[in-house]
Amino acid sequence: MESKNRRIIVFGSGGRVGREAVAEARRRGHDVTAARRADGDVTDPAAVARLAAGHDAAIVAVYEPGARPGEFFPAAARALAEGLTAAGVERLVSVGLASVLPTASGDLLMDTPGYPQEWREFYVGHAAGTEALRAAAPQALDWVVLSPAGDFDREGEPSGGYAVAPAAADSLITPGDFARALLDEAETPTLHRTHAGVSAA
Repeated sequence: MESKNRRIIVFGSGGRVGREAVAEARRRGHDVTAARRADGDVTDPAAVARLAAGHDAAIVAVYEPGARPGEFFPAAARALAEGLTAAGVERLVSVGLASVLPTASGDLLMDTPGYPQEWREFYVGHAAGTEALRAAAPQALDWVVLSPAGDFDREGEPSGGYAVAPAAADSLITPGDFARALLDEAETPTLHRTHAGVSAA
């Protein structure tokens, strides 16, 4: 996928990561559609297809505060798989959670000693969404789930670099650098049908 003059839709453009992705895409000269919850239901394949028609790639950074995570994320994944394919979109880059990534030891981050458990339902719901995407996405839709390898550095300045890395509780990356990773994978895919972590370089 060429790096200029692409049509990219960002679902969840009102959130922190979504806003950064929109800004980075526009900085690179892409034609960007910033889709918010009010524009259409991301769990409705027809709404996804309508919004995504004519686009080359989709970046997805959505969540629904009032919904059960174990229902919302799989429903969104299935709707994206169906709707983006119907719209002819070839690349999906979705934002995931470090909690459900393997660490260097092979254990999921959420299962390591001392990791916060009060949001475990949210973690597990995100993981279920990735599995639903894996099951539902046809070969025509090239997808990847990216997440910080640990957490966001909301106070630091972007360095302009990043690296793909296993989960680590002390890993940090700025939203700006994370957005660069999202756009790089939307433009020139290197990761396929997997969930990968991204850390500061």
